[in-house]
Amino acid sequence: MTVQTYEAKELFHWLVTREDIVVVDVRNPKDFERFHIESPYPFEQINISYYEFMEDEAEAMSRTPPDRKIRIVCAKEGSARYVAEIFERHGYDVRYLAGGIKTWGNLLVPKLVQQGEDYTLYQFIRPGKASCSYGLISGQEMMVFDPSRNLEFYIDFAQKHGCTITKTFETHLQADYIAGSRDLAGRTGAVFYANDEDFKTSRNSYISLRDGEILGFSSGGPRVRVLFTPGHTPGSTSFIVAEQYIISGDTVFINSVGRPDLGGQAKEWAGQLFASIQKIKQLDRSLIVLPGHYSDWGEADTNLLFAHTLAEILERNGAIYNLDTEADFVTFIEANMRPQPEEYDIIRQVNANLREEDDERQEELDLGKNECAASG
Repeated sequence: MTVQTYEAKELFHWLVTREDIVVVDVRNPKDFERFHIESPYPFEQINISYYEFMEDEAEAMSRTPPDRKIRIVCAKEGSARYVAEIFERHGYDVRYLAGGIKTWGNLLVPKLVQQGEDYTLYQFIRPGKASCSYGLISGQEMMVFDPSRNLEFYIDFAQKHGCTITKTFETHLQADYIAGSRDLAGRTGAVFYANDEDFKTSRNSYISLRDGEILGFSSGGPRVRVLFTPGHTPGSTSFIVAEQYIISGDTVFINSVGRPDLGGQAKEWAGQLFASIQKIKQLDRSLIVLPGHYSDWGEADTNLLFAHTLAEILERNGAIYNLDTEADFVTFIEANMRPQPEEYDIIRQVNANLREEDDERQEELDLGKNECAASG
């Protein structure tokens, strides 16, 4: 009998519905520590490497609970299939993740943010990266903000909602994942918008954003106001939708703010970020902040949506937002600096179209949670 597979979206469903499963990750401990399955709710997860099952099957099996549903995870599927066959021989209800851990890393989960009279706004949660992209629909058009490289998801989502992707935006030159705007524009004909301060030295074909400009749909729909908020990067940009929501990229997080040290100019960029924070503090406190990343599921609301009012975020992060001087803010940043992942420099070059990597290498670079917050 052939062991059954499961897909990443099924695993997410089991986790959020609190299905009684045990996830057995058979990758080596180093890879497991770097990146593993995380859930909004507690669940049982065990890391027993594939090699341990090969060397001493009985001992490895003894470390797993009996009479439980077992869901195997590995890097590329083959090892998980091998281990799943062992569990099946022992009479377990077992399945293994089709496509390996990368399918979890690329999973996007759509969440409805707002169903308005003339627009619909979605948050696309990426559990494997702890990041969020966004889709704004009006009529038969869809704008996308900070898409990942999972292009098929965005294209299929637009088609299912009877619309075409017409615009795609980058809040900044991403360092922690392969951005999708360039390729999404190539696939769909959408216009790619970005800030010159991050993209002028890139080899991307894009339309330059202007601070304060208003963008919209061809017929009606909400206005999208561009707000330059440099600091995480010199070209960091936020987008205010219908004066109700702010898609903040890596500038404003629910917990913390975006770290300004990834470009190797911590003091200079921290000064820019401090100035942007003063600008953010002047905005309407009722704005709903939609961040580019989250640190953990504790930041989500009961609907598993990452969205809080600006007033709530200023209060949650008072230790940051109440710093009175640029010098104090720089001191805070320097006290919280930590090494960035080695992959980030390569990812920046790929996103700037200054370096090419094949699909397999891009998958490797793209794995792992973000390290974009100023305070860990």
